Amino acid sequence: MIRRLALGLLAALAATSAAWALPPVWVVRDRDSELVLFGSVHVLPPGLAWEPPALARALRRADDLWFELPIDPRTEALTGQLATQQGMLAADQSLFGLIGPDDTARLNRLAAAYSLSPALLDRLQPWLAEIALAAGAYRQSGAGAKAGVEQTLAAAAPPGAKLHAFETPQEQIAMLAGGPMPEQIASLRESLREMEDDPDQYAKLVRAWTQGDVEALARDALDPIRAASPDLYERLVSSRNARWTQMLDARLKGHGRTVVVVGVGHLIGPGSVPDRLRALGYSVQGP
Repeated sequence: MIRRLALGLLAALAATSAAWALPPVWVVRDRDSELVLFGSVHVLPPGLAWEPPALARALRRADDLWFELPIDPRTEALTGQLATQQGMLAADQSLFGLIGPDDTARLNRLAAAYSLSPALLDRLQPWLAEIALAAGAYRQSGAGAKAGVEQTLAAAAPPGAKLHAFETPQEQIAMLAGGPMPEQIASLRESLREMEDDPDQYAKLVRAWTQGDVEALARDALDPIRAASPDLYERLVSSRNARWTQMLDARLKGHGRTVVVVGVGHLIGPGSVPDRLRALGYSVQGP
């Protein structure tokens, strides 16, 4: 389950979108500010058409762009370094021992399918093993972060636009690594089951994203996490939505045009960023 939020929705190469169906955009306005919210898929295959015209127009005239993390090589390298530092088990621990023989067998089957080393996975904490499996799956499909929303939009930002981030790599990795071990194990087990029993799940989710089907996204991407682990949902979704809304409220109290790009799960469902901005009295157009 962590992989849905830490890596975004994984795109299968077969995922396509109708010409008239595109991901949704939310527009927040007050007297002297406009803030355009776009829900990201962090990892995509190259060549997928996804950018709504409203987002392209907002990007061309944006004074500033906000992302979850800074979009640059240094941040990418630091995130990987921190994940390795904080995601290894103690020398006397084994992931296989933590999850038991049945789940170990399932993990090994997925590792073989995605060309991952079982010996390496056995040394990882469950949260990082979950992300490693997802990374293997999107590599196999041809998808990658370079074709993802953040990389594409950061590269297209106007020369004068300022780039901001809601979080640091240290904060994001601490959020993932800080989960209690039983929660991590439960999340990994659920992901192992989903990845083996429903291999088309990600293609379905990306199809819902490209078609702007927010109900399907909430049902398939958020509801299972909320039901299985309310604490995980609170830490990775709700509390971040609340914190980011405070930061956007402060931005809206200024003036200018802003584009905000965060994982689509933060913009849908109860307690989403658009919902919280509406509750503060802002005009919010969108789903």
